[in-house]
Amino acid sequence: MKYPIVKNIINGKTEQSQGELLDVYSPINGEIISQVNMSGKDTVDEAVKTASAAFEEWSQKTLKERVQVFFKYKQLLEENMDELSELIQEENGKTFGEAKAEIEKSIEVTEFACSLPQIASGEIQEVSRGVECRINRAPLGVVASITPFNFPSMVPNWTIPNAIALGNTMILKPSEQVPLSANRLAELLHDAGLPDGVLNIVHGGQEAVEAICDHPGIEAITFVGSTKVAKIVYQRGAASLKRMLALGGAKNHLIVLPDAHPEMAASNIAASMSGCAGQRCMAASAMVAVGESDHIIEKLCAEAKNIIPGENLGSVISQAAKERIEGYISEAEEQGAEILVDGRGADVNGKGYYVGPTVIDHVTPDMKIASEEVFGPVLAIMRTDTIDEALAIENSSAYGNAASVFTQSGKMADYVAENASAGMIGVNIGVPVPREPFSFGGWNESKFGSGDITGTSSIDFWTKLKKTTTKWNPESKVNWMS
Repeated sequence: MKYPIVKNIINGKTEQSQGELLDVYSPINGEIISQVNMSGKDTVDEAVKTASAAFEEWSQKTLKERVQVFFKYKQLLEENMDELSELIQEENGKTFGEAKAEIEKSIEVTEFACSLPQIASGEIQEVSRGVECRINRAPLGVVASITPFNFPSMVPNWTIPNAIALGNTMILKPSEQVPLSANRLAELLHDAGLPDGVLNIVHGGQEAVEAICDHPGIEAITFVGSTKVAKIVYQRGAASLKRMLALGGAKNHLIVLPDAHPEMAASNIAASMSGCAGQRCMAASAMVAVGESDHIIEKLCAEAKNIIPGENLGSVISQAAKERIEGYISEAEEQGAEILVDGRGADVNGKGYYVGPTVIDHVTPDMKIASEEVFGPVLAIMRTDTIDEALAIENSSAYGNAASVFTQSGKMADYVAENASAGMIGVNIGVPVPREPFSFGGWNESKFGSGDITGTSSIDFWTKLKKTTTKWNPESKVNWMS
């Protein structure tokens, strides 16, 4: 193995649990690169006790003191960008450029955390003569973050900087398929000056997740993964009275009007459907072509054919994922859809798990590929005559993460933005991820819980308000507040 066993990190020390070891494969070549601890309830309990003990001192520091760690952490992310990107590439299968973009986003959300003293400073106002009201934000206590395989660095950094800077201590449970990046981030945070016990990493699978959901010492949990599991995690955590935010899957629709700029639309759509091998909840997986759009589809197919597995297209996470994705394509073909670009059977030196870019035309809304999350570099094209028919397809989706429209008409763009049932809208943008301080979060079955996981909305999730009303002057005019 290239890397040693990935162990838990509790109170600043690496510890191996008594559970089984799971092999960690690189999807680039299918080789075992490490093994990871599969921890359970006892390890979670130990991590909670450690985080609870660390909370007392960490929460007493001022917000301005706490963010100093993240100024240094940001610098370390920048200095180690290539190493971190290579690690993501190796354990996740992304291209180097995609992995580097993930670290760049991690840096951006860390920058936002550094601004929290100016944003989350509380309020004070004289509400009546001689009477003032003050609001301060207090941390919740021990919190937890359960993160997926598709963004080994970015998604943990959606939560770690804000939650910890706001005074909480944390338990991170990364995907057992990509455990290496999480431990490296913890090492950098230690080097940045984060005290032992403030961030603890517990590796494992279902048993660890269930223990986190059930533990009475954990106050709040964020989760990112499939909708099926997000629902289970949300319900289980909420049943034990935790504050919960669980982000699920997506089926993002791109509505393409005939007046769309052909080159811009084609390049954006191709990049959106294939970026990160389609393994992202913001990927374009369904295109609704309104009216005569063949000229755009032709250019889209030409763009897709320039996306080469192993060169500018990374691998999917596993052999099982490859088989599942190709199964969706074959089923659509059997049901009468037309394969314009076929990515099945992609081969890169006989190694790894690759699916080539795939464009499927004449998909109908009743096909599984039109409504289910494929999580691969696959675009299903449906056709309609009117914009309202296109919106009806988009609004019928159970999900509501993102929707985009490609047009040169401001009126049509506004119409789609107002009527699409999604939390993030793009106009001539295939991946409409908001930049900080604007927050990331979808609607419908793409999100369970209130608030968003990043940006200013995350401040409310990670804190509770303390309201203080004060009167010192007995000479002030008596009124109802007296």
